[in-house]
Amino acid sequence: MTAPTTRPPSRMRNPAVVLPAAMRPLLDIFEAAKQGGVPQPTLELVHLRASQINGCSYCVYGGVASARKAGESDERLHSVAAWREAGCFTEPERAALALTEAATRLADRPDPVPDAVWDEAARHYDESQLAALTLMIALTNLFNRLNATTRQPAGATW
Repeated sequence: MTAPTTRPPSRMRNPAVVLPAAMRPLLDIFEAAKQGGVPQPTLELVHLRASQINGCSYCVYGGVASARKAGESDERLHSVAAWREAGCFTEPERAALALTEAATRLADRPDPVPDAVWDEAARHYDESQLAALTLMIALTNLFNRLNATTRQPAGATW
């Protein structure tokens, strides 16, 4: 049996920390998304799922902690990656998770966010809520790319 490999050290601090003028507007977008009427636990699930897809260990680690603060159970957190098969998610949550996957995996299909995925989300969420979900997905993807590119380790503090 081989010893576990260790992840290389981070390449630099998060770019939004290095250039602090970038962080405030990003946090403002995050706060705006939280005001869109989507339940906080759903936003946490969206953040966690996008981070899992993108392999952002920093955001997965932080997302689990944040979701727990929002009241998420271990059962649900352990099931996010397999949400289609897990019986513990509501129909609106499933629609949000499907939208998250489509909007995160843009290059996986010719029609990145198929009408069926969008229409199912729109069946459960109004325009403000769809805006909040879309902003949360996009912002999570941005942070995932910053963190993965610069190798921000899980559990690190900025």
